[in-house]
Amino acid sequence: MAADRTPRFYFSLRSPYSWLAYRTLLDEYPDIAAAVEWRPFFEPDQLSEEMLTETGGSFPYTPMSRAKHLYVLQDVGRLAKARGLRLTWPVDRAPVWEVPHLAYLVALREGRGPEYIAAAYRARWEEGRDICDPAVVADIATGIGIDARAAAGAADDPELRREGLRLLHDIDRDGVFGVPFFVHGYSRFWGLDRLGDFVGHLRQRTAPAGRLPEPVGAAVGLGPRSVDDGHAGGCG
Repeated sequence: MAADRTPRFYFSLRSPYSWLAYRTLLDEYPDIAAAVEWRPFFEPDQLSEEMLTETGGSFPYTPMSRAKHLYVLQDVGRLAKARGLRLTWPVDRAPVWEVPHLAYLVALREGRGPEYIAAAYRARWEEGRDICDPAVVADIATGIGIDARAAAGAADDPELRREGLRLLHDIDRDGVFGVPFFVHGYSRFWGLDRLGDFVGHLRQRTAPAGRLPEPVGAAVGLGPRSVDDGHAGGCG
């Protein structure tokens, strides 16, 4: 079977490296930001994990060591400072990552996907807010003009849970083990430090005449366990 040629960016509202990749895409590579399909990546809670297992899928993760955690704190601080970005570290209390990521699907349905991601990243990484709190999600939704009740209750919506399950299967099929993660055909690029390589690859493969294709998706568009964050450019 031929590989899907749709260029995809797997982003996570949880990950600081994903936040930095988001900012870099918009600030330095707006043509790429408009051309890729944005797909949310989130660690499944118990319900989602059970649904995923029952339907033959799996989700890769490894526990994050204390040493890695401390390194990420230091490294992200350096990277944000070098980019002139304000960083406020959030504190996650019993997070359920379906809460903010399935709310993105509500925003996408209402044509406000990019605005939601911008507001959610700002709330988490610049204001230090708990975006797994439905009240915070409702506030974000109100601010961008979408249904606050639907967004705040997205994790309790069976239809959105099923859509989230499809996204988890996409993550599994694409071999996504951390974020930010970029996919085009058979090519995979993991981490903030591979973003430039992905940009060069995509421009070379899809725009030999100097023009990127029209956007294929709405350009916009983790708790006690973490996907592997084995190098500084990518984590869960």
